[in-house]
Amino acid sequence: MEVVITADEPAAATVVAGVVARVLATRAAPVLGLATGSSPLGAYRVLVEQVRAGRASFAGASAVLLDEYVGLPPDHPEGYRAFVRRHLTDLVDLPAARLYGPDVWSGDLPAACAAYDRLLAEVGGVDVQLLGIGSDGHLGFNEPGSSLRSRTRVKTLTSRTRADNARFFAGPDEVPRHVVTQGLGTIGEARHLVLVACGAAKAEPVAAAVEGPLTASCPASVLQLHPHATVVVDEAAAARLRHADYYREAYAGKPDWQTL
Repeated sequence: MEVVITADEPAAATVVAGVVARVLATRAAPVLGLATGSSPLGAYRVLVEQVRAGRASFAGASAVLLDEYVGLPPDHPEGYRAFVRRHLTDLVDLPAARLYGPDVWSGDLPAACAAYDRLLAEVGGVDVQLLGIGSDGHLGFNEPGSSLRSRTRVKTLTSRTRADNARFFAGPDEVPRHVVTQGLGTIGEARHLVLVACGAAKAEPVAAAVEGPLTASCPASVLQLHPHATVVVDEAAAARLRHADYYREAYAGKPDWQTL
């Protein structure tokens, strides 16, 4: 795992966008795993600016959703497909037909979850999966206690997670109780995991994920098992990292040829 500590949130967004832009430029048909919530928004804004300036293109890419609410109508503005379209894919040159998500409107959700795992393999696997981290260490919507080898499945959201997400709705009672999420095992099949976290509220879960024990009690700690995981944080989110000075020195001393 590599930890990159940036001065502030805009700098973190630039680093994350750079990882995505490099994959877009170096792979003929890249597959991007897109996260929702506030964490990736800065990177999405940078990528939109790069496409508009002619410095990046999604024309050959496909994109897959990390998760989706169960129970919202397909056109609900806070559904995760709508979120990703609004903040990224409708603003760049990604073909609409190549944005994939789980079929949460299926009459057989377990079968739809298994089908989504198969689809991820059929499109060639995910090249870069963007991730955020919840206040309780959840990754995607894999809440504490999730199996570290779990597959895409239906999960029940805790009251804490629903309260965290209530800012996107009229109130906490409007937040759905269930989601379909890629499991920790599914997420781990991506070739590169990039977690971005900014702000003091993320300092504790970041420290637990990066420097704490590998445990289902902190689902994001599964990143410790991945051969190519990058954690990008601002100074506020890095405040509880014991080895922060080492991370800064290692990143500053990277050879010019060695990318994230």
